[in-house]
Amino acid sequence: MVRRRTAVSIAAAGLLLASPALTACGSGPAHAGAAAIVGHHRITESALQARVNAVRAAQAASPQGAGQQQGTNVSTQTLTNLVQSEVISRAVDDAGVTVSDGDVQANKEAALQQFGGSEKALDAYLLQNQNVPPSGVDAFFRTNVQIIKLTEKLGFQPGSDPGVNALIADLSKTAQQMGVTINPRYGAWDPAKATIGKAQQPWLADKTLTGATAVPGVA
Repeated sequence: MVRRRTAVSIAAAGLLLASPALTACGSGPAHAGAAAIVGHHRITESALQARVNAVRAAQAASPQGAGQQQGTNVSTQTLTNLVQSEVISRAVDDAGVTVSDGDVQANKEAALQQFGGSEKALDAYLLQNQNVPPSGVDAFFRTNVQIIKLTEKLGFQPGSDPGVNALIADLSKTAQQMGVTINPRYGAWDPAKATIGKAQQPWLADKTLTGATAVPGVA
């Protein structure tokens, strides 16, 4: 039985300060060819489609088949993950939190133990529950460590209700400062929840992969 304790997310990406034109988070018209704009960073529709194609190809090749994500808008969920990873990275930088390769590897190894050491089983779980293709697993765990360390930096236990609330508040504030614009075809940005429409918030959607005890200095 896999324990459900703390928060997880996916993907990590760089970011820049928001321009004055984007200081209001919302779902106004995105620049041509952009699925979203986060600060000065443009998430292109081609980049989003490439990630979605990777997810769908992995789903089709899995024992569960492509239907495992039935009812989920893969494009919107994937874009939410990409946008949130930008915001998380900025929040971590602002908080002075650092994440080493060793932290990431320790977090992944701790998660692997919950799946009997099977990378195949772990990959299948992340694909089914988080829309993470095998190519995105390492980035997933880097962001997972970022979330754990950021929550601790805010003074809360990762995965606790106060910790989740503090994390959402901090990420919502960071998103507002950066500026987030979403192409309307993918939904509307909710600044209070830091998510696109009804897409899942990765730090709330799954509390399975703790890995917390494997990260030095993180409870």
